[in-house]
Amino acid sequence: MELASDPRLEFDQADHLRRAMRVAGVSVQEMADHLEVSRNTVGNWINGHATPRPRDLRDFALRTGVPMEWLRTGVNEEAPRPDGPGGEESRPWESNPRPSHYE
Repeated sequence: MELASDPRLEFDQADHLRRAMRVAGVSVQEMADHLEVSRNTVGNWINGHATPRPRDLRDFALRTGVPMEWLRTGVNEEAPRPDGPGGEESRPWESNPRPSHYE
């Protein structure tokens, strides 16, 4: 079995939402309060049981500081590429960042 093509290894919107919250240091309750939704609603989004409305996704992106398109698709067209403008500059949503308390 070739791992690169294994569908179980593909990331979905729920994975992106969780990662954005982790990188931004935002808890589920903080996000729920910010979006004025229940904690269970955010939990359903980050566990893949429901999909946020477009306006909630936009506000989620603003709160976490990641591009909305990356939350939606995992692709960020604005991000610098290692071989293009911006050189090796990285974005938290493109790497596997460690929490700041590890540094």
